[in-house]
Amino acid sequence: MKDEKSVKARFYALDEASLLKQFNTSEEGLSSDEAKKRLEQNGPNALAQGKKKTMFQKFFDQFKDFMIIVLLVAALISGLVANEWADAGLILAVVIVNAIFGVFQESKAEEAIDALREMSTPEAHVKRNGKLETISSEDLVVGDVVLLEAGDIVPADIRLLDSASMKIEESALTGESVPVEKEAEILPDEDIPLGDRKNMAYMNSNVTYGRGTGIVVGSGMNTQVGQIAGMINKAEETGTPLQDNLNSLGKTLTWLILGIAAVIFAVGIFNNHEGLPMNQLVIEMMLVAISLAVAAIPEGLPAIVTIILALGTTRMAKRKALVRKLPAVETLGSTEIVASDKTGTLTQNKMTVEKVYQYGKLQDASDPISGTDKVLQVMTFANDTKVQNDGVLVGDPTETALVQFGFDHDYKVEDELQKEPRVAEVPFDSERKLMSTIHQLSDGKFLVAVKGAPDMLLQRVTRIQASKDEVRTFTDADKTELLKQNKAMATQALRVLAMGYKIIDAIPDKVDTETVENDLIFAGLIGMIDPERPEAAKAVEDAKKAGIRPIMITGDHQDTAEAIAGRLGIIKPGDDDAVITGAQLDQMSDEEFAKKVKQYSVYARVSPEHKVRIVSAWQDKGKVVAMTGDGVNDAPALKSADIGIGMGITGTEVSKGASDMVLADDNFATIIVAVEEGRKVFSNIQKSIQYLLSANLGEVLTLFMMTLLGWDILQPVQLLWINLATDTFPAIALGVEPTEPGIMDRKPRGRKSSFLGGGIGSSIIYQGILEGLITLGVYGLAIMFPVHTESAAMHADALTMAYATLALIQLFHAFNVKSTYQSIFSVHPFKNKMFNIGVATSFIMVALTIVVPGFNKLFHVTELNLLQWSIVLGAGVLMIIVVEIVKMFQRQSNKK
Repeated sequence: MKDEKSVKARFYALDEASLLKQFNTSEEGLSSDEAKKRLEQNGPNALAQGKKKTMFQKFFDQFKDFMIIVLLVAALISGLVANEWADAGLILAVVIVNAIFGVFQESKAEEAIDALREMSTPEAHVKRNGKLETISSEDLVVGDVVLLEAGDIVPADIRLLDSASMKIEESALTGESVPVEKEAEILPDEDIPLGDRKNMAYMNSNVTYGRGTGIVVGSGMNTQVGQIAGMINKAEETGTPLQDNLNSLGKTLTWLILGIAAVIFAVGIFNNHEGLPMNQLVIEMMLVAISLAVAAIPEGLPAIVTIILALGTTRMAKRKALVRKLPAVETLGSTEIVASDKTGTLTQNKMTVEKVYQYGKLQDASDPISGTDKVLQVMTFANDTKVQNDGVLVGDPTETALVQFGFDHDYKVEDELQKEPRVAEVPFDSERKLMSTIHQLSDGKFLVAVKGAPDMLLQRVTRIQASKDEVRTFTDADKTELLKQNKAMATQALRVLAMGYKIIDAIPDKVDTETVENDLIFAGLIGMIDPERPEAAKAVEDAKKAGIRPIMITGDHQDTAEAIAGRLGIIKPGDDDAVITGAQLDQMSDEEFAKKVKQYSVYARVSPEHKVRIVSAWQDKGKVVAMTGDGVNDAPALKSADIGIGMGITGTEVSKGASDMVLADDNFATIIVAVEEGRKVFSNIQKSIQYLLSANLGEVLTLFMMTLLGWDILQPVQLLWINLATDTFPAIALGVEPTEPGIMDRKPRGRKSSFLGGGIGSSIIYQGILEGLITLGVYGLAIMFPVHTESAAMHADALTMAYATLALIQLFHAFNVKSTYQSIFSVHPFKNKMFNIGVATSFIMVALTIVVPGFNKLFHVTELNLLQWSIVLGAGVLMIIVVEIVKMFQRQSNKK
């Protein structure tokens, strides 16, 4: 029996006979043989999981970067054409180490999220062969008859055949925080919104109250959850600003390098200072071009960026944010829109008493309330909540909230129920909207406790509790006042319940609404809501201060969404123009919505398709969008957004899988922490890029001028060692620089921002030129005032001094880039211990190639005396002095 179209079928409009016939089943359920046959035909009742990349695929992906490809070509030419296999081996080693690190980090992130997503497969109570069995939910098939009761997870899409006071919490699917009352009645054969299909129970929702029986009409991918999973698979992932920036930077550098290499090659062939034969000259100049490529390409940049991001993920993990994809760390820093789900993300997904009206006065839930107040007694007596041994409350969220309110006010609910036990009841039903319980009192009389909808309960009231000691006749004025209070609380999106009671001498022979729920004494009103998280309002305020616009997207009702948004500061109270419903959104064309999207900050009663549309509309305006959520219905938008942020505790498995980052503590405020971390990461990557590119520009300029002047040029192995020794450790250490003051007071960078913006590009140019000129100056000084008179030794010393200067001047320059404009003396130059260790390590690595006899030959260098070392170190100090002077003029210019 196939169920390929079960998601779209209107099973809610069929009667029981038609359902049984369509699925070829009966009230006694399927036979074991038939169930086995259908399982083999349709597959298990589980969501399809995407294929994971193999280790080889992950490794291969690391070589798709254009800069890495150029380096590999350089290594190949260096080995095959020039027979410089040592140089080729070093280049290849750098690339492979970078790839291995990338694979390791990607696998580590996957393992972490897999551990977070692990959950046991729920079981299902099903009729097979006319008998009730408990099986794994994965073994369910269409046509199975399933029994549901409070505490169960709905194992598949089910059409209810009967129900008893049944309520199902569907917030993960619809976004509505209040459980939905379910009935088995047939609904009209027309399109009905998901949240209003009262006779359907959907996979992964939770039964909070009552019980019911139904037929499985959809399993696995043919369920509402499966449909959403399909949308996730089809959703296109957008490139992050970091990836876009690096790709753009890589292409620009590559073409620039190729152009300069071509010029140097042509100039070298034309000049031919040494009068070499053409074939030898071509090979010689090709080696020069390779040297230029090695010097110009920041081959360590991908690895360094990855390491900086990985260090960022480690810091974020300590602050309860688990990153699944490394670029997500930086993307948060450029976020301009945070589209947040309401239920469970901005709110606690837990009904809570907020207001109490009794004795003619409205009080907050935190105000004192006496255990002798009838309103407190009624709300906890007319209640089916179960208290487990560990103190956990089990039952309908509304009722557990009432009992929790009692506990919070030191009311011993269990003790009171033992003194005055329940002896009879009139269960809740959706028609009369009341629930009544009868309790034995110590004097032989009985207490009737009634709670329910205010409009229904007030019809049965004849008296009112005016004070603790006074009960008087209920008047029209009383009714008018109570309805006014009810409306006022409802306007604040509070769910209002009324409490009533009476004392009777004996239990009626027939306990029903007619004999019990009459002649009541009004005790009070209770206003409840799924409240906002305590830290959410501050997080919203911080987001706005940082130039980020928070937007609420929810499946809940408009009044509730608007009230919560107003309390959080997302909108101003009463700002109706900023609120739109899914139905209103459906009436808009994409063009019309694109014009008005900036107007709306709250979207109520929306579907998964709406969420994707909202995210896309902002992205079309060039905005970087982050989407937070915990429900299945959030997953497609989580994947479509620039960064999807899932919830680790309350989040569904589907939403976690679609996210780029998961909040382990479900704390909305952690997002702001993550944004700050993202901005810090971008700032530190900028510093690393400024350091790397200015250093590489200095190397390119040195090579270019040496070639034009006919001087000896630095060897590829020397340049590669400089890059390995001086680029890696200081650049990584710059990635853990402390957060600069005021970083959260800046506007978001946005999608079009560049690593070279904010004065970084101009600084790279002048600092790179300065490094090259100082290096050339040291080379020229060594030729003019040689230690050795022999030409070969003189040139070897000069080349060694140029090599040492070019390396060590970069280490001095690393202190300069701790801040673009601030003096190094004002940013605590030695505060970062990792930076100090990195610079010292790099210095040792360079020095070893010169002072250790075995390395001299390998690196084509000679030993330097004390005077020569003094000149090299003096050149490094000169680099700091000149940059400090330029920064001083820049600061003065900025002030003006």
